Amino acid sequence: MSEVVKYTLDNGVRLVVEPVGHVQSAAIGLWCKTGSRHEFDNEAGITHLIEHMLFKGTEKRTAKQIAESIEGQGGSLNAFTDKESTCYYCRVLADDVANGVDVLSDMMLHSLMDPEELSREKGVVLEEIKRSEDEPSDQVHELHLGYRWGDHPLGKPIIGTPESVASFTREDILRYMDRRYRAENVLLTVAGNVDPEAVRKAAEANLGKIAHTVTDEQPSRPSGSASVHFEEKDVEQVHFCIGTDGVSLYDADLYTLVVLDAALGGSMSSRLFQEVREKRGLVYAIGSYSLTYGAGGAYTVYGGTSPQNWPLVQEIVRVEFDKLMKEGLEADELARTKRNICGNTVLALEGMSGRMMRMSRNELHHGRDIPLSETLGKINNVTNEQVISLANKMLGLDKVSTTAIGPISEA
Repeated sequence: MSEVVKYTLDNGVRLVVEPVGHVQSAAIGLWCKTGSRHEFDNEAGITHLIEHMLFKGTEKRTAKQIAESIEGQGGSLNAFTDKESTCYYCRVLADDVANGVDVLSDMMLHSLMDPEELSREKGVVLEEIKRSEDEPSDQVHELHLGYRWGDHPLGKPIIGTPESVASFTREDILRYMDRRYRAENVLLTVAGNVDPEAVRKAAEANLGKIAHTVTDEQPSRPSGSASVHFEEKDVEQVHFCIGTDGVSLYDADLYTLVVLDAALGGSMSSRLFQEVREKRGLVYAIGSYSLTYGAGGAYTVYGGTSPQNWPLVQEIVRVEFDKLMKEGLEADELARTKRNICGNTVLALEGMSGRMMRMSRNELHHGRDIPLSETLGKINNVTNEQVISLANKMLGLDKVSTTAIGPISEA
């Protein structure tokens, strides 16, 4: 790994650069440490709507010119909103980094928020909500977290509701941005064939005048309980989430959960994939994932199956949970799983986007560069006793909840 260089501008904006001289490109991310959990009750979905609006034109670029400024130079441009952060990012050729920083900064700081564009874009987001509702394989995840965590800030849907999105005005957006898009929350990250000093100068010129002073406190730890929620829908499959509370980004069990997750449902060689799909043919898709946030986390098994198979699939998932709680992982399985995780971690860093994302999250959540050797060491140090202990904390029958969408009455 090449050396990561970090700067902090006078106003508090952070800049992290990883120069990689053997490539001909760079990945640039302009982050704001704000997401759906930072929204007030009357702001549900506003962070995501702002992400859309920043592509709709600035004082010096139309929406089309924003896209052409990157794509016309051979690059790509996109963004995403999460529960705790928003990222605007691009891939560019090595000689176009300064332009990439300028475009992203222009979007963040000088968007017009034109009322007509806002009206149109609210319509786009409302269509996005409808599309999600038409896709039970997508919708079930948000429903599950909402049922599990209720009104907790981390339980709110990122996209908002039709009512909240339709209500937003230009003034609402500007008020939110003034509160959250502050210098201490802004992070610029660049990985690729770049000169760190040149990136620093570009950052100073574009981001050095962002207002600072912001307060940000973690919410209480979200806590769910065992429950069952079925939503009947005229579809062919039962789409389901079976899950429990997980760990936070700062918990000692973080890497233990990474190993448990990978072994149980993280790949084609995982227990659930092999048992439910390969051996029994009960599903097309089944897997698991972990969500980790500053205040807490969630662990979820997901999939889709025919109504007649749904009771058996639930039974198998419960059996696999119980086996982990009692026996953990076999020695060769544990070794294979850790090798798989380490390999995937290293392979992700073959691309500049993977490097940029990793160092961004390390800086946002931990305030430092975490060496790859440290990460791999923590994965390799996970023991079977730790897996068993964590499984018993998380997977007991009294801790697991189920959410499903489908023709449940036929099950």
